[in-house]
Amino acid sequence: MFDTVLIANRGEIACRVIRTCRRLGIRTIAVFSEADADAQHVRQADEAHCIGGPRPADSYLRGDAILEVARRTGAQAIHPGYGFLSENAEFADAVEAAGIAFIGPRAASMRKMGSKAGAKDLMQAAGVPVVPGYTGEDQSADLLQAEADRIGYPLMIKAAHGGGGKGMRIVRATGEFMSNLESCQREARNAFGKDRVLLERYVEKPRHIEIQVFGDSHGAAMHLNERECSAQRRYQKVLEESPSPFLTPELRQAMGQAAVQAALAIDYVNAGTVEFIVGQDGQFYFMEINTRLQVEHPVTEMVTGLDLVEWQLRIAAGEALPMSQDAVRQNGHAIEVRLYAEDPEAGFLPGSGRLERLRLPAPGAHVRIDSGVVEGDTVTIHYDPMIAKLIVWDLDRPRALARLRDALAACAIEGPKSNIAFLERLARHPAVVDGTIDTGYLDRHLEEFTAVDEAVDARMLLAAATARLMAQERESRERALASHDPGSPWATSDGWRLGHGGRRSLAFLHRDQRLELHAQGSGGDYRIEFDGHVHEVRGARTLADGALGLRIDGQGLRVSVNVDGSMWVVHDGRQRLRLQSVAMYRREGGSDSAAADNVLAPMPGRVVVVKSAVGDTVVSGQELMVIEAMKMELSLKAPRDGTIARISAAEGEFVEADAVLVALEVA
Repeated sequence: MFDTVLIANRGEIACRVIRTCRRLGIRTIAVFSEADADAQHVRQADEAHCIGGPRPADSYLRGDAILEVARRTGAQAIHPGYGFLSENAEFADAVEAAGIAFIGPRAASMRKMGSKAGAKDLMQAAGVPVVPGYTGEDQSADLLQAEADRIGYPLMIKAAHGGGGKGMRIVRATGEFMSNLESCQREARNAFGKDRVLLERYVEKPRHIEIQVFGDSHGAAMHLNERECSAQRRYQKVLEESPSPFLTPELRQAMGQAAVQAALAIDYVNAGTVEFIVGQDGQFYFMEINTRLQVEHPVTEMVTGLDLVEWQLRIAAGEALPMSQDAVRQNGHAIEVRLYAEDPEAGFLPGSGRLERLRLPAPGAHVRIDSGVVEGDTVTIHYDPMIAKLIVWDLDRPRALARLRDALAACAIEGPKSNIAFLERLARHPAVVDGTIDTGYLDRHLEEFTAVDEAVDARMLLAAATARLMAQERESRERALASHDPGSPWATSDGWRLGHGGRRSLAFLHRDQRLELHAQGSGGDYRIEFDGHVHEVRGARTLADGALGLRIDGQGLRVSVNVDGSMWVVHDGRQRLRLQSVAMYRREGGSDSAAADNVLAPMPGRVVVVKSAVGDTVVSGQELMVIEAMKMELSLKAPRDGTIARISAAEGEFVEADAVLVALEVA
């Protein structure tokens, strides 16, 4: 076994490889770009070296710089992870030429799979089922049109040297072929530098099922069963699971045997994935072999109990496959989703920025977290915006889906926008729950997963208000206990005041909407007015698991409420509501006269304009200042007629929530 391994990658996969190496007593060397100097894989490795600038071309794609670090540190092997140089045959050759082991397949195997057309011909010769089509070198338009008519419609045109969904077109009639061909060739030429295409029968509503394979340097190959990845958006996997809810035992066996045939046909060594497209009739066809470890490998690990990175290391060190095919077990059901810094409401636009808050469920027997960032880290613009992979396991699929929903409910990300709400809708959608989703379903029905209801759920808002009222009461009791007169009624926030009914006002911001509520009561029993209606809240209590239990207008409700600064996130087990707590002009629990004298910052923000000066006479409702917060402007107005005594912030200055910005002379 190796004693030193260099990891030619970053993020969660580098951290994942480090974890197995540490367990096996192997020293790890990390490489990093200037943008990743403080990244987690740099902190976790035994040693780390900078190899260039932030752009991948200046760092993680520089094979020469990576090899120089390997030589300098005495690394005996290089693990390429996935992405970057992991499927680069020239890099694999250079590693071997330097006398260093490449923890992956041989360069020759990569080259055989580098061309979709060549790979398809090779698999067909080996007896692996392939989709009927045309892969010839003659690319004349007339011949391609004739071949398309021979294959039949619907038909797919695919860039022969492509990937990632680029250079692909679906044609449903002969008259549409030529324009789609020209478009596909242009896209392929721009993306890959080559415009060769292949044609193949388009399988309607297909499933995407892949088989994990391993081969060793002694000529043996085997599979570790399947993963289904049919939940996709624009050909990118969104949810992966094992076992597939679609396969029968007979189909599983047939696909496993075909995958091993495919691996043997190219003398495959180390980890790989044979991807198949499967029709609704159960017919399956070879699609491609990914010559690396896959992002979704944890679901295979969860159901087999195996460490695939350890297998990679042992096979690269010359060992034989660790077990026989009939010894592979499949225990329970595992599902993986990926938490991304992206905005599903804006077409899944990638995001970046500091992770101000990152809350993920605690790892355990049922939940696994693979991540390359922690709270406080920055998701940069230079690389993939994945924050973490969330993997769940249970005895069967319904229970695994329940675990996934609970785990997602425990996630909270503040800073860049995230896809958590999208994943929560996905985990509850009938097509996923019933196991009937096909590879095109998400693109056909995306609005079912991304549509946002602008209306606020009143019950969840009332639950948030109740939690905030109870928090105020706790804080008040703690302050009273620490004061010189802990028994004073003036130190409590139960709403009691001499001469009036003790009304407390609250305000939240939801998207661009300011929500104001007015409450009376204490100790978990309140009358709360919102939007012209008065609601009765009774028996609000914090439960043993930290959830809030209460009755709203006689109906019981259990929610989780997470607070981070001024952000309140309420989750009822099916949906979440994010609210920003903002100040009323009147300080909660303060005197009426003091509140009427001051204008407060309703939330953290930047002063855009100051429209008044000390000594000015103002009238109630007159705009005094404008601040910008959460990408919108908020107008701050005079609470009464009077004269300005003090202005505490200047234009361009950042202010905290509840800061006194303008003070009026005491009447």
